[in-house]
Amino acid sequence: MAGKSLRGAVVGASTLLGKELADELNRAKTVVWNLTLLDADESGGQITAVGDEPLVIQPISAEAFAGIDVAFFAGEVTTALEFWKSAHAAGASIVDLTGALEGQPQVLVRSLFVQGGAVPDLTTIAVVSANPAAIMLALANTRLRPLGLTRLAATVLQPASELGNAGVEEVHQQTVGLLSFKPLKKDVYDAQVAFNVVASLGSAAKVDLETVRTKISRQVGALTGDTAVDSIALQLLQVPVFHGYTASVFLELVAGVGEEAVRNALHGGELQLLDEQSPSNESVAGRDEVLLSVTATSSKEGSAFWLWMAADNLRLAARNAAACALELVKLRPTSGVN
Repeated sequence: MAGKSLRGAVVGASTLLGKELADELNRAKTVVWNLTLLDADESGGQITAVGDEPLVIQPISAEAFAGIDVAFFAGEVTTALEFWKSAHAAGASIVDLTGALEGQPQVLVRSLFVQGGAVPDLTTIAVVSANPAAIMLALANTRLRPLGLTRLAATVLQPASELGNAGVEEVHQQTVGLLSFKPLKKDVYDAQVAFNVVASLGSAAKVDLETVRTKISRQVGALTGDTAVDSIALQLLQVPVFHGYTASVFLELVAGVGEEAVRNALHGGELQLLDEQSPSNESVAGRDEVLLSVTATSSKEGSAFWLWMAADNLRLAARNAAACALELVKLRPTSGVN
């Protein structure tokens, strides 16, 4: 597909994820993306930079999808639900980064970085680009399953950027407020998140952590294509960092599996094993790979290990969505490639 051209529409172009996605598509080496940036009316007319090129964000409408090869939904869930059928009717393939379309007929949860799960075919009308945390855990699961993985327990630490611009801004404002002894803004989290780690948010929060935890667990099962979800124990915490998913993962394998075998299984491809430093939110920023370290521990049941994993959540989500798009384009009878 080198040198070919595709028309893409990024819905939610003013969001953190939308901007990262536009940059990822602009960096593509196998195709040239001609991008249309779309967002809600209040963002229409804004100028943003994609690579070195300034582009104007246009107000979203049903007519905006005419001639589009792939429509990416990277903004609000409500916007995706309102306009995805218009994009489909216009002939566009659909990649949903919001998770709004999960569970719809002929819609698959997908990551090309994980071996397993359902593969799109000509009946597929959209794919949901998997949650970055689900990709991280599914990668560990599929790499270690041949070694006799029996249990995986993970505590996933969610950054503010998973809640978009508003989530990052509220953590910033809460931090400033605490340091200056001012009342805290709680419009997004309905709880104190700055200088705090919580397993649940307020009743009026824009997101429910238990719902997100369930989604991550469900998507791990979808990506691995088996009953992996039954052997995974998952806890999700909201932490006061801006970017980057991290996860503390406890593994149990059948007796006799050594650390070298585990390390070999977890290195290469989308995973990069670190020896001399610990993965962190800072070290993973802007990185394509999921970084991790391995520590052996004792277990009466068999071989046991701790993993510490980190991934740039926005970068991983954008890369996965771009890969999903190319997979869908190859399936189209008339792809718009010229």
